[in-house]
Amino acid sequence: MLRLICNLVRPYRGSLALVLVAMLVETLTSLAAPWPLKVVLDNVVAGKRLPRLLNGFIESALGAAGKTQIALLAGIGFVAIAAVGALASYIDSYISETVAQSVAHDLRMQTYHHLQRLSLSYYDKNRVGASLSTLTSDIYTIQNFASSGTLGILVDILAVFGMFGLMFWLNWAFALLAAAVAPFLLWFVSRHKRALKDSTKDMRSNQSKMVAVEMFGLESQRVVKAFGAQELEESRLNQVSHATVESALRARKIKAFLSPAVAVTVAVSTALVLWRGAGLVVAGAMTAGGLTVFLSYMSRFFKPVQDLAKMTNAVTQVAVAAERVQAILETDEIVPERPNARPARFPHGEIAFEHVAFEYVAGSPVLKDVSFRILPGQFVGVVGPTGSGKSTVASLVPRFYDPIGGAITIDGVDAREFQLQGLRQHFGFVLQDTVLFRGTVAENIAYGRPTASTREIAEAAQLANAHEFIAQMPDGYQTMVGERGMTLSGGQRQRIGIARAFIRNSPVLILDEPTAALDAEAEARVMEGLMRLMRGKTVIMIAHRLATLQAADKIVVLKNGVVAEEGDHQALMSLGGIYAGLHKAQSDAQTTGALGKEVLWHASSS
Repeated sequence: MLRLICNLVRPYRGSLALVLVAMLVETLTSLAAPWPLKVVLDNVVAGKRLPRLLNGFIESALGAAGKTQIALLAGIGFVAIAAVGALASYIDSYISETVAQSVAHDLRMQTYHHLQRLSLSYYDKNRVGASLSTLTSDIYTIQNFASSGTLGILVDILAVFGMFGLMFWLNWAFALLAAAVAPFLLWFVSRHKRALKDSTKDMRSNQSKMVAVEMFGLESQRVVKAFGAQELEESRLNQVSHATVESALRARKIKAFLSPAVAVTVAVSTALVLWRGAGLVVAGAMTAGGLTVFLSYMSRFFKPVQDLAKMTNAVTQVAVAAERVQAILETDEIVPERPNARPARFPHGEIAFEHVAFEYVAGSPVLKDVSFRILPGQFVGVVGPTGSGKSTVASLVPRFYDPIGGAITIDGVDAREFQLQGLRQHFGFVLQDTVLFRGTVAENIAYGRPTASTREIAEAAQLANAHEFIAQMPDGYQTMVGERGMTLSGGQRQRIGIARAFIRNSPVLILDEPTAALDAEAEARVMEGLMRLMRGKTVIMIAHRLATLQAADKIVVLKNGVVAEEGDHQALMSLGGIYAGLHKAQSDAQTTGALGKEVLWHASSS
């Protein structure tokens, strides 16, 4: 935790040094604040003579050192101390907040950058809501501690030693009494540290779960309403919210007990000093001003001690937050890029799977031994039953995942030898469900190449058969698209996805079920745009509907993690194997309309 915070605040050492100076000035003004009152009580009210040096200063400044002049100087001193303290407090607060915001920004970007680099396997296993909670609440906790907590501890320690020295000078016996209480307070609070940390960790974990449930419920409103599952989603939130409340109350119970216990202990020690000090004042062994200053120091002495004790709670919270951030930053589920990775340039673009094996869950292989070759400019289809690994093949080529066995080569070079970002620049994608972002239609089309001109965006839309419906929108290409593109139909989203691929203009095109969720009319419009997009490109198409693959140069049939058949449409039909059976089943289904697509796939491949 300390290493993480130190790394974050290191770029702001100069600002933190200024904050430290301001805090020290605040501490000094706090130490000096009671002395004007002592001067008034002892030298104005009680009539005691001032030290010779101070008396001479008043006479030279005010012409006389009478009670009126002494009271005036004490008042001026009181205001001056308060003004210096206020200025130091302003500098401290302003610069601390500046550092805090900068630290939060740096950590947020560092964490988000790491999350962007993690492979899809991380997101297959972790909730987005938990990561979102870390990016917001946990980083906010670290932000507060990094800005004032670390320096606050140092200043509190200096204040404790400074006040103890002055208290010891005023009355060593009383000072020792105060000092004897301080270790007890620190010990008392530290005893509850472990329970407080466990409760805080449970609370933060439950808060993350709550964010995840809320995100799912709000993002999936169409499904929730379609199935009338509002009460189910509310009960899920109710359950995790109750767990959050219970863990928060456990943490609060510990914290609520600490403060009164510390306050009572401080009150008892202060009462003892007040009782004994009053006797000393009556006996003439101590002045009223001296007792007043000592009591003032004593109350202030316990304030930083209490702060240090209460800091256990802050340290516990930031420790939990830092652990959660560190857990993300230390996650090594990153598609690695070799130190000497070469620029991704392949003049031919021949893609080959060589005995590729892959599994999402250890011990459950999806691909066992897949080998096939794609020549430059070929249109290759990949088919097979549900769960046969078709989409996995599409994800392995651009290295969204890496195989656990074998290799994928491009022009004879292992894809892992290329620079990752440059490699992916060579691929264009049209997926089954095109994800659109909240923004204009133009921004969504240009997502793969934000520098695209307005003319290029319009040309891409025309090639994708999207220009016509975009032009009919209220603001044309500047029309705002709703969250995830839900204001558009499925066919419209797919055509914007095709336009996005046109803008990117990559030599290799990966199509993963691009027409699976469309009706016949929308499919025809989308396929027309796809055929334009596919010209002159190497194409890998994952498809359930075999009719879309009849023009493919080669079709790879997957089953049980291996390539079961390979050839063009005519060759596979002549073979009379799995592909021919799938084709017949789909043709029969179109004729009779009796069976659903997924049932046919499973039945024909069993």
